[in-house]
Amino acid sequence: MSDEDDAHMRRPWLLRSRATIPILAAAALGVLLVLFAWRLPPFTSAVERTEDAYVRGQVTVISPKVDGYVTAVPVQDFQRVVAGQTLAQIDDRIYRQKLAQAQAQLGAQQAGLANSAQQQKSAQANVAQTAAQIASAQAALAHARADLNRTNVLIRGGWVSPQQRDQALAAERQAAATVAQTQAGREVARQAVTTSVVGREGLEAQVESARAAVQLAEIDLQNTRILAPQAGRLGEVGVRVGQYVTPGTQLMQIVPDQIWIIANMKENQMAKIRVGQPVTFRVDALNHAELKGHLERIAPAAGSEFAVLRPDNATGNFTKVAQRIPVRIAIDAGQPLAARLSPGMSVVVGIDTRRH
Repeated sequence: MSDEDDAHMRRPWLLRSRATIPILAAAALGVLLVLFAWRLPPFTSAVERTEDAYVRGQVTVISPKVDGYVTAVPVQDFQRVVAGQTLAQIDDRIYRQKLAQAQAQLGAQQAGLANSAQQQKSAQANVAQTAAQIASAQAALAHARADLNRTNVLIRGGWVSPQQRDQALAAERQAAATVAQTQAGREVARQAVTTSVVGREGLEAQVESARAAVQLAEIDLQNTRILAPQAGRLGEVGVRVGQYVTPGTQLMQIVPDQIWIIANMKENQMAKIRVGQPVTFRVDALNHAELKGHLERIAPAAGSEFAVLRPDNATGNFTKVAQRIPVRIAIDAGQPLAARLSPGMSVVVGIDTRRH
């Protein structure tokens, strides 16, 4: 066989070899990409990352405690407010009249209590008066009995008539009846004192009830002014002048200045994650600017445990899904861009697990 024939035979093999090289290179690149995406060797890293992370804050919904028509809304959308600033005003005329009515009722109850005190003093004076009457009646009884004894002695000597003895006996009996009557009057006076004391306790309870009604009316009147519970920025103001609102009506939201990051890490990323580790995060809304923080807290359970409808895997069709463990990340101070963060923004978090 000539050299020319041998070259013709090797040419198809060379062509096949050259066509296989790109295929093998593409396959190797695909494997490397899979290893990189799943952070498998040789692409393992001490930095645990997740895109399931968001800026959080204590967004407070502002609602009234009393019902009525809104007469003023002195704030606007997205305005910064301070603690105690008036956000809305509810018509307070009815509540002012209720307060005046409660105050009048309190005055009437206090007058009744004062009258009861006077009645108690009068009853106590009656007790003292009946005691004096009893002493006077007892003295009269003693005098009548002495007269009766003298009459009995004289009648035996024939010095007085039986008629005079009968008069002395009647006078003694009348004095004894007067003593019994005054003693009964003293008991009546004592019962009047007891009644006034018991009635006074009831009137004191009524005064306290009226005083509590005044305080409640004052609270309702104060609640017609809806105040900012803390400093922050308002969301969209949904309430309008003339609108009728009731307790629980959502008027607006206030976002305080304190914010943080909640990152939902996969459970297989938690082995080396510890509180205090440094964190870097990139913010989508700030052109992927990088900020720093540190891991502050770790949730006590997976996110599915806090869900309203917890997953039920008892059906037999079980598929293992990596659970998410929420962690809270504090934003380090001294970063100007941190002032532009708002609750709800998406971030990409990286936790450096090399430091404990």
